[in-house]
Amino acid sequence: MSARARLVGLMSFSLALALAGSVAIVAAVLFNRGDARVAEELGHEATKLRAYVGTAVDPATGSAYTDVDALLTAYLRTNVPDADETFFTVIDGAAARRSPYQPPTRLDLQPEVVAWAAAERLPRDRMVDAPVGQAYVAAMPVEVPADPRAATFVIAKFTADERRHAVEATWILAVVGGLALVLATLANWFIAGRILAPIRQVRTTAQSISESDLSGRIEVTGQDDVAALAATVNAMLDRLETAFVGQREFLHDVGHELRTPLTIMRGHLELMGDDPAEQRETLGLVIDEIERMDRLVGDLSVLAQSEEPGFVRLDRVHPADLVAEVMAKARPLADRRWVIDHVADATFLGDEQRLTQALMQLISNAAAHTGPGQTIGIGSLVEGDRLRLWVRDEGTGVTREDAERIFDRRTRGAGEARRTGTGLGLSIVSSIAQAHDGHVDLTSAPGAGATFTLDLPLRPVDPSEEAPL
Repeated sequence: MSARARLVGLMSFSLALALAGSVAIVAAVLFNRGDARVAEELGHEATKLRAYVGTAVDPATGSAYTDVDALLTAYLRTNVPDADETFFTVIDGAAARRSPYQPPTRLDLQPEVVAWAAAERLPRDRMVDAPVGQAYVAAMPVEVPADPRAATFVIAKFTADERRHAVEATWILAVVGGLALVLATLANWFIAGRILAPIRQVRTTAQSISESDLSGRIEVTGQDDVAALAATVNAMLDRLETAFVGQREFLHDVGHELRTPLTIMRGHLELMGDDPAEQRETLGLVIDEIERMDRLVGDLSVLAQSEEPGFVRLDRVHPADLVAEVMAKARPLADRRWVIDHVADATFLGDEQRLTQALMQLISNAAAHTGPGQTIGIGSLVEGDRLRLWVRDEGTGVTREDAERIFDRRTRGAGEARRTGTGLGLSIVSSIAQAHDGHVDLTSAPGAGATFTLDLPLRPVDPSEEAPL
């Protein structure tokens, strides 16, 4: 059974229990109120009888009645019962007279009712069963001092109408409640479907994901817990896709970059002869290719690590000190005219080691594309909420075609292809910039040199957290 069916089933079961309890309570209240009205009617009739007996005058004598039968007969003539009532008298244990209208049933013809009424010496009431249903019966003993006979006035109130009204009201409530339950179940089914739709989409999206397609995402609507679940799953899928894509790119890069040196080494080893000079030459070439493969593996490892959350470790960085340290490391690399263009007087959050690595990659690239005596400049500048670190040179520059693909790890620029580097340096620089939520800009023209700029967000450091000098 689906979660939707279980949820709606539980909700409908709860509503059905609540409805059944409500109907039962309402039915009990209606029946109790009916019984209370019947009891009230009996009390009212008893009050009228007492008042009549205390004040009645025999019209024949003009004084109080001396015959109890005549007294009760006169009362029967003056007090007309309702359609669901009947009155009768019991004299010396036998039914004597009844009200003139035909009652729903003749209780005065039921010996057990008559015997019970004759035996009561105090006002009493009870429920009796009759062919037309139950009836409340009250026995009111009546005494006349001049008449020694035992007399009882019986008041009977039939409850069939009261109970029928209560039953009808209960059935109406039950039918209306049942219809409401059906409508509520349909509405709950629809609502549960809307609420659980993201969960179903999670399932279908998970089923549709394969090793070749991780692009499926769940549509997030609303701001409830289910929407939060969908957003969390989407974030998880983003991480998985990034990991899988990074894995594929790493494997592709390994195969792409290592294939060439392996082919070169194999070819030279297969053609190597017995001449010691030729063997030394081949050995030197193989060692060079092994060293290049070692650099390739190192660069590919850096690129693979760049996809991980801990690739950069943020700490306080001073751009002026960073530029000075990089310049000190760069001077021995080549006979160039080294220049510090500008230094920013600021402190920001960044990974000093990774930024140094990126700048050294750019400096190595600049040194490879310039000649002796040409200028290589580095600097830093704060503009608004951005920090810019750059390396510029007066070398051969970069063509427009190369500028569009120079940061792709699987391609090399025309000039770079002539060098002995791995071709992954600029990809590493771009990865370091992206890990700092920034990017790399390139300004260049063929023959006019190139300027590579790391454009990074300036994450300021709280002055209270600055270490004392």
